[in-house]
Amino acid sequence: MRLTALMLAAFSGTCLAQTTTVSSPDGQIKVTISDEQHTPSYEISFAGKQVIANSSLGLVFKQQPAMSEGYKISSQTTDSVKSSWEQPWGERQTVVDNHNEVAVTFKKPQPQGGTFTVRFRAFNDGVGFRYELPKQAGYDDVEITKELTEFAITDSSDATAWWIPARGWNRYEYVYNTTPLHKAALVHTPFTIKNKEGVHISIHEAVLVDYAGMVLNQRRDGTFQADLTPWSDGVAVKKQGAFNTPWRTIQIGDEAVDLINSDIILNLNEPNKLGDVSWVKPGKYVGIWWGMHINENTWGSGKIHGATTANTKYYMDFAAKYGFDGVLVEGWNIGWDGDWFFNGDVFSFTQPYDDFDIEELTRYGKEKGVQLIGHHETSGNVTNYRNQMEDAFALYEKSNVSQVKTGYVADGGNIKRIDENGIVRKEWHDGQFMVNEYLHNVKLAAKHKISINTHEPVKDTGLRRTYPNWIAREGARGQEFNAWGTPPNPPEHIPMLAFTRMLAGPMDFTPGIFDMGFNGLGADTNRPQTTLAKQLALYVVMYSPIQMAADLPRNYLAKPDAFQFIQDVPTDWQQSIALQGEVGDYVVFARKERKRDQYSGNDWYLGAVTDEKARTLEVKLDFLDKGKKFEAQIYRDGDKAEWVNNPYDLKVEKRVVTADDKLTLKLATSGGTAIRFKAI
Repeated sequence: MRLTALMLAAFSGTCLAQTTTVSSPDGQIKVTISDEQHTPSYEISFAGKQVIANSSLGLVFKQQPAMSEGYKISSQTTDSVKSSWEQPWGERQTVVDNHNEVAVTFKKPQPQGGTFTVRFRAFNDGVGFRYELPKQAGYDDVEITKELTEFAITDSSDATAWWIPARGWNRYEYVYNTTPLHKAALVHTPFTIKNKEGVHISIHEAVLVDYAGMVLNQRRDGTFQADLTPWSDGVAVKKQGAFNTPWRTIQIGDEAVDLINSDIILNLNEPNKLGDVSWVKPGKYVGIWWGMHINENTWGSGKIHGATTANTKYYMDFAAKYGFDGVLVEGWNIGWDGDWFFNGDVFSFTQPYDDFDIEELTRYGKEKGVQLIGHHETSGNVTNYRNQMEDAFALYEKSNVSQVKTGYVADGGNIKRIDENGIVRKEWHDGQFMVNEYLHNVKLAAKHKISINTHEPVKDTGLRRTYPNWIAREGARGQEFNAWGTPPNPPEHIPMLAFTRMLAGPMDFTPGIFDMGFNGLGADTNRPQTTLAKQLALYVVMYSPIQMAADLPRNYLAKPDAFQFIQDVPTDWQQSIALQGEVGDYVVFARKERKRDQYSGNDWYLGAVTDEKARTLEVKLDFLDKGKKFEAQIYRDGDKAEWVNNPYDLKVEKRVVTADDKLTLKLATSGGTAIRFKAI
């Protein structure tokens, strides 16, 4: 690794400033760390041009002096890593970790100072850095009120940003904004930027454990400061003894798809801590879910209660016949009657309604080879859930349930916890308390060999590597907003998520709606603003190891040609490549199925989606295995397809192709193409 320490003379009689650099293995990215003016800072260049200008580092405490001004570089260590590791499931089986590292220790003389280290890792696709505080006198018990970490975007006046607001009532579930950078105020991460040179940047974090979630606050134009989500008492983070912060991540690429093809977030996380996780199973499921969103069923008890024994058996029969692994059932347990959004105090996680026989359904599911997928909705009362969690998981383990969807529906800042004195406190979903609560849920589930799919979650920061039973999360506007959201998700939503939310990790978006007209067609109704072909393409574009066929069974049976793609497409991949795309406009993915037995691992799949504009794309098939032939089973928008009034026009075609071929994809307005390349 190329590492230098330069002693720069300042004015006569002053201390010398020390500067240290670390570069990516390919030399394209360079990080410079400095203590100039006795203040820790860093900057980053890419391909010889600055992309992050001089940006402050440091921590502020409630009681102790801040670790910032007066701190000087005292020592540094370096390392280089080039290795690979395997995911038990994922968008690719083998992940390459290739980075150079420098750990820079800053000190300030006592009695007003201490010591801390900032560890930087430079990858070919970006940079990660974190603070590391050793056990030291005066800092044994700290309350952090602020991070001084900055991200100063160079030449910000000509930059574009794609973002959603932070600390709002709806958590992460907003339509994304496309604005000049200076109009992004308090924003969630991943936060995606394109600078005036066309370089794409995404700021996020990795390994969010026992710490507050970071949002970004634009203080000066182009300069964003880490803003930590506080506890109910206003303190951001409470720590004892030695600790590390999460990694702050900056992904960098010439093209938008470079951000997607990056593995920085995963590489910064720790290896699997659960041991044998062969019980964690990727797969596809159906469920008693969409009917409630379109008002055909109810979560609560009554004449049209969805979660009945008879209805669940019907879904199990459908799942068994068409190759689905499980049936999600929402509304099975006591507590849904009335306005369930506010029922957090009364939910039972072990007592079913009288018309839901969990023992009989366990027996029936085993007979059919289909599992129940469990559901725990907390309505934001995490103390009520915590008090029942062990018994709830024990019941599910006994009932052959290996996956549970959890829910934390509550306005942002309105999570209800009861403290040790019996006093109600209200917390944020991404504050330190809830960060720990989500992880407690995942760890306890693992003891019962149960995987967790978190809805209304804290954002993903790559912890699926360390805890592989954390199989998916929501954390953005999902399909349900197309049933009742006003407005529903716009045509640009999916190609926007691909370059923003999806950079964090898998999302349980729940694709596959075949009936677009439950509220009528047109542009002004609550409905999926897509073509049918685009709904199919979502199974490739929106990565998750668990994928739902979200619509009602009758709507799949009415369109068997299109339904075939959902039956065929896998959810676990050997390799994934983002081929083309621009943020919020369009994106094209190719993925190769993972080899699980002698009959699998040969086929590739492609998904392409566009926004409100029709597009014609030429895609090279050089990702296919060389020297082999494939039958391309193409599901495309018909010649007259358009999302507003003719979303169902779908053509299914077949042709033989090789890696030397190209395909021309014609995407209708808010349209798509889904292709299975079947090895022959």
